[in-house]
Amino acid sequence: MKKTIRDIDVKGKKVIARCDFNVPMQEGRITDDTRIRAALPTIEYLLEHDAALILMSHMGRPKGEPKMEFTLAPVAERLSEYLKKEVKFKSSPTVVDDEVKKMAAELKPGEVMLLENVRFRKEETENDPGFAKELASLAELFVQEAFGTAHRAHASTAGIADYLPAVSGFLIEKEVKFLGSAVEDPKRPFVAIMGGAKVGDKIPVIRNLISRVDTLIIGGGMAYTFYKAMGLEIGTSILDADNVGLAGELMKQAEEAGVKMLLPVDVVCAAAFENDAETVTVDRDKMPADMMGMDIGPKSAELFAEEIGKAATVVWNGPMGVFEMPNFAEGTKKVAEALAASDAITVIGGGDSAAAVEQFGLADKMTHISTGGGASLEFLEGKTLPGIAVIQDK
Repeated sequence: MKKTIRDIDVKGKKVIARCDFNVPMQEGRITDDTRIRAALPTIEYLLEHDAALILMSHMGRPKGEPKMEFTLAPVAERLSEYLKKEVKFKSSPTVVDDEVKKMAAELKPGEVMLLENVRFRKEETENDPGFAKELASLAELFVQEAFGTAHRAHASTAGIADYLPAVSGFLIEKEVKFLGSAVEDPKRPFVAIMGGAKVGDKIPVIRNLISRVDTLIIGGGMAYTFYKAMGLEIGTSILDADNVGLAGELMKQAEEAGVKMLLPVDVVCAAAFENDAETVTVDRDKMPADMMGMDIGPKSAELFAEEIGKAATVVWNGPMGVFEMPNFAEGTKKVAEALAASDAITVIGGGDSAAAVEQFGLADKMTHISTGGGASLEFLEGKTLPGIAVIQDK
């Protein structure tokens, strides 16, 4: 078990917290502030317990340069609205300069400030000890609350913990609890649903889960690589050609482990990668050579929903089709609805799956939606995440 902010006294202390405020922006405006809202319980707890709070995050990919289209100024503004108090902010090309140090030194208990985008410095992604030390010099205690970047060993996520005691915020605590128990000690039957396009990205996860799950459901673009391994016609569907052999091996491993592996039994095919393209729904062994698979068919959706209905734990990572196009969203929607109706512990592994349940208005029906796509995948692989490893044990 890792220490959280509940396990320490923060009263009167300078606390620096790494959050994930990497929110989508359009023309200088925040288009989705889910990640900001996710950090609020931790921020409010620290302020209510009289910490002087310094927040830090990255945004976008400025590649180690102070590019102002990636400034965190709009985040400071949005946080001020939510907290109903000023979030002090000083934009600095070096993130930490004399003025920022002065602002931090003068920060009183119950007050909050935000640093500029930590990726304005190339030393951030290099996990440079000098930059980690600069950040640490502003505070007495480090709070890790950025699950979305916990799989990266960067100065603000891992390096800083060499100089300050590290504990987790509530968001990290929740992520570790739900993802950890799903992998290590799931209530059974345990069903994992893997979708998305590339088999290569998910192979380590599938390998790790085969030894743990009762049923493995494969959908989305990666299903066509498994079809290819089965010798089926896949037309012009997306194919991870390098991993056809591995897909075959994984099916064999599942069979040997006594794991039920379900692939779509029917497919919605289209003549082109367009929402209003000509479509046909066929059984998986009747795919036209000049069309591409865009979604699972209704029989597959029913088959998958039935399996979800029997589960006690479900982990879902990756959509069932091109859900961004309304005509190919039905399979993903049906799976999301089955999860929403289920009594199981339902864990959504971030990324597109999280976007899908939000899009269908079902987010509040899930037990836990991970805030980190890449991080949740690595967690499900069984990897140690550097940003979690640095948190002190209880």
